[in-house]
Amino acid sequence: MPKTKRKKTRSSQYTSKKFVVDENFPIHDVIPILRQEVKKYVEPAVTQISKQEKDPFKVLISTVLSFRTKDETTLPASRRLFAVADTPQDMIKLTEEQIAELIYPVGFYRQKAKYVLSICHDLITKYNGKVPDTIEELLTLKGVGRKAANLVVTVGYGKPGICVDTHVHRISNRWGYVKTKNPDETEFALRQVLPKEYWIEYNELLVVFGQNVCTPISPKCSQCPISQYCKKIGVDKHR
Repeated sequence: MPKTKRKKTRSSQYTSKKFVVDENFPIHDVIPILRQEVKKYVEPAVTQISKQEKDPFKVLISTVLSFRTKDETTLPASRRLFAVADTPQDMIKLTEEQIAELIYPVGFYRQKAKYVLSICHDLITKYNGKVPDTIEELLTLKGVGRKAANLVVTVGYGKPGICVDTHVHRISNRWGYVKTKNPDETEFALRQVLPKEYWIEYNELLVVFGQNVCTPISPKCSQCPISQYCKKIGVDKHR
């Protein structure tokens, strides 16, 4: 019988690829400044949940709810859901309609309700009710992409990983630290150049910084504490 070709995953194409990165970017100067800067602002919803609950399951579910949803919506929706069911075993006792009602008005709340139930069933049947701590295993769960998987590994388990959302992708390219086309490429480019000591905190720092200072449109460059290090790639207008 002819051998069946193994399907190539979207991320596997990046594993051995060399990306354009700036190894001379002063990341060791930038990170301490960002640590001080973000203290002025509210932490991301998933970070708040991880610190308050210290539960990888709640990190996973709140991360799924956070997709295309603002933190001010994600946080109360997650808390409403966990007040009713905070384990996979309790969650599967709910219907899709009940979950959807609890998490409304997060974006795509009906679809996310399906994902939540699917994830919980898989956790029980495949992982004995425990959230896996590897990116590869987490990616087998329906509705979980690389961003969510990395966030669970880093924030939920404190293990090395690089979570890349739109803020991390945009800012890393805006600085000129990496030159990539999408968040997946950015993750693997950062794996090449970002010192491992910064992997876990990199997402939180850039998300908060991107929400409040280095915004997508018209960033606040005049208020930016690291403006002198930034190449401002793609910035046509700033404040």
